[in-house]
Amino acid sequence: MTEQSDPSIRPGETAVPLPDRTDAGVYFIGRIRTPWPTRGECPRRGDTANGPICTIEVDERWLDALTGIETHPRLQVLYWMHEARRDLVRQTPRGSEPIGTFALRSPVRPNPIASSVVVLVERSGVILRVRGLDCLDGTPLIDLKPDRGGTAAA
Repeated sequence: MTEQSDPSIRPGETAVPLPDRTDAGVYFIGRIRTPWPTRGECPRRGDTANGPICTIEVDERWLDALTGIETHPRLQVLYWMHEARRDLVRQTPRGSEPIGTFALRSPVRPNPIASSVVVLVERSGVILRVRGLDCLDGTPLIDLKPDRGGTAAA
């Protein structure tokens, strides 16, 4: 474990060596376009009612997989937080005590997979316009699923 040997680690945070290999492959099926170029500008949770309209650009090869998606007013979007570090097991959120990574919604995790429930505003071919995202511009898209339960409130 590493503590304080890396200047990017806050007091109380702990990093571990990452495994030598990964266990599975992931196909990125598109990209997400948002108004946020840096992590500091991203909201902590997306606002499905008043947040900006963001664009999900699905790769053309997956066009048929989008058939019928517009019948679902809410979608679960799974994406890869490509700029997040992956080695912290204990983190110190601003103004808080150190806590385990799995007890946080932080993007810093061993597998930086995020999930947001969004409201589908419009579909045009492989382009989806949605409200409720909270990720960086250019974030890789992993998957889309209809959200059939709960509400899409932020």
